[in-house]
Amino acid sequence: MSKFRIKVYPERCKSCQYCIKFCPKNVFEVGKKVNAKGYEYVEPVRMDDCIGCQSCTRICPDGAIEMYKEVE
Repeated sequence: MSKFRIKVYPERCKSCQYCIKFCPKNVFEVGKKVNAKGYEYVEPVRMDDCIGCQSCTRICPDGAIEMYKEVE
């Protein structure tokens, strides 16, 4: 069984929320923390629901999201 891990680079995120809009499993939410540019960046809050479609990594205009596959 494999799972996917998502890494968000907070300083790259400008909270456009495209990842939230296009994620079919609603993995992301806007967090409460603010980056140096003043944006409340997105966070993967339901990572166990991730199916590895990589919609988030492809849609992010700032390359703020990376996905890794973990094999158990």
